[in-house]
This record gives sequence, structure tokens and C-alpha cells, in this order.
Amino acid sequence: MLVVAAVGGNALLQRGQPLTAEAQRANVKTAADALAGIVRAGHRLIITHGNGPQVGLLALQGAAYKPDEAYPLDVLGAETEGMIGYLIEQELENALGHEHAVATLLTQVIVDAHDPAFAAPTKFVGPVYSRQEAEARASAAGWKIAQDGDYWRRVVASPKPLEIPDLGVLRLLLDQDVIVICTGGGGIPVLRKPDGSLIGVEAVIDKDAASALLAADIGADALLLLTDVNAVYQNFGTDAATPLDRLTPDEARALDMPKGSMGPKLRAASDFADRGGVSAIGRLADAMSILDGTAGTRVLKEI
Repeated sequence: MLVVAAVGGNALLQRGQPLTAEAQRANVKTAADALAGIVRAGHRLIITHGNGPQVGLLALQGAAYKPDEAYPLDVLGAETEGMIGYLIEQELENALGHEHAVATLLTQVIVDAHDPAFAAPTKFVGPVYSRQEAEARASAAGWKIAQDGDYWRRVVASPKPLEIPDLGVLRLLLDQDVIVICTGGGGIPVLRKPDGSLIGVEAVIDKDAASALLAADIGADALLLLTDVNAVYQNFGTDAATPLDRLTPDEARALDMPKGSMGPKLRAASDFADRGGVSAIGRLADAMSILDGTAGTRVLKEI
């Protein structure tokens, strides 16, 4: 099988952990060990990943400079693709005993300049704050903020991914049995100008939506959306919370889930399942069991 495994940013950097290279490497090593099991089982693998905490940190660092010296979000997205891709690439090579070629591909993703998301930011980036601190930072920097669980975070525009112009390069790598890390952080958001040229835009694309588009375009058999919870729950966070084993795309879309966390995963899983693929959501450590259908939540066109 050709498997696209999308690793959530919070799985790479646990809530409350310091935004240090050491903390991220330790989590990436755990992720690589779990993903290596998919390769050892004989499957071909494409890895995507989130970048919310990391791109937000780089934006904070950029705020120390003059406004015209700070890098825009598309450039910061490219930086995080290289940074996180490097860590995953190295740790996965180590986990597999350097028996498989692994490569990181910086990936552009085309969006629409008129996407309504630019007027209604929803994508969480950066560290978590108390409400008081988040409001103070938002006032000083002109941010938009929103509640994320018990905390508050900056939110930025998250337009719908439309096209991945780098698919040709990805296919060349897959033809050579290379494990590819790509579309990191949802990919680098770009616009196509009337003359056909591309230019970056200030946004952070949802990683799960971009992963579903990638999986469909590349002809993947399965899409794994790996996070820090073991399944999709009905009534999550209450005494009546119940894990859901299997869902149809319509059932998944009908669930009332947070827009900044499980909601996008269910939409992405449903979009890919509508095309006949197997979508599944669950805990990163359970990646192989999720693929086998013995863990997590599956979204299937026909149950």
C-alpha cells in the first residue's frame, strides 16, 4: 500500500513543552519509531507534518526586528518544512538502520487569493498563552486570537489547498522507492499569477486538508491523520465521551467538532474517503495498528 501519514504539530511538540530543539528531536524520534513500523511492514510511505507551534515561534522571533525586516508566513513555512523535515528524515533513517532512502521535499501549494479564509483566520500558530497574555500580545502586534482548549493562541488565515505543483518531483522520488517527507505545515502557500508564475502569500494551510489533497492526487491507498488522542470521540471532554470506531464521510462531517483541532481532520478524512481511500485518525504511537484497523477511528465510504 501507498500510505500518507500526516503527523500533527502537537504530536511533535506536546502542549506545555518548551519550544526547544531538544524537545522536538525527542518527540520526532518517537514519531520516527512509530512510522518505521509502516515501512517494515512493506508499505510505501509519504510523511506530512504540522508546523503550528514552530511557525508561530519563528514569527515571534521575527517580531524582534523592524516590521519591514520580518519574514512573511510563506517564507517561515518553508523554513519549518526544512527544519522539521530534517529532524524526521534523520530520525527515520536511524530507526530504519539507513536501509531506506529518505528525502525532504519543500512543497508549494496553490491557494485562491479570494478565499474567504483570509477574512476569517482560524489556524492556530505559536505557543499557548493565558487569555490575559494572549490579549496583550494581540493588542501589541495586531494579532487575531482564539481559544484553544484551556488556553489562547494566535490564529492566521488558512485557505483551502487547490493544487500541488510539485507532484512531478514527488512521483520521481516515489518511483525510486524514496520515503518522502513533503507538504510540511500544509505546504508553502502560493498564488498563481495571470502569467502563470507563482508568488507566496501570508497564510498557513491546514496540514490535514493538504494531506488529503496530496493523498488523492498521488493515488494513495490510505491516509493516516496521526495526533495525540487515540480516536475520535463523541461528546469529547465530558463524562459521556465515547470513542468512535468507524464513520461514513457523511457521519464524520455531521459531528460537531472544534474548528481548530478535530474538525479539520474529520473533513480531510471524509474528503479522501469519498474518493474510495481508507482514512483513519488516531494516536501517533498506534500508527501501525491504525493502518491495520485495530486502533483509532476509520472513515470509509462504505462500512
